[in-house]
Amino acid sequence: MKNKFNDLTYTELLAKREEIAKKYLDLRFKKVLGTVENPLAKRTFRRDLARLNTIIHEYALGIRKK
Repeated sequence: MKNKFNDLTYTELLAKREEIAKKYLDLRFKKVLGTVENPLAKRTFRRDLARLNTIIHEYALGIRKK
């Protein structure tokens, strides 16, 4: 589960980051309103977003090749 982002290209990573950020924001709003089915999904979205940001930063530093 943790390594599902390693196979994606740089552009796919950027698109996936935008998608997860939008889902995370929507989930935060739903949690405030009290209509969340799975409150632990917020944690998984936040961690996935951090993983994506780390991989994208590695590309920027040159650790990973495009």
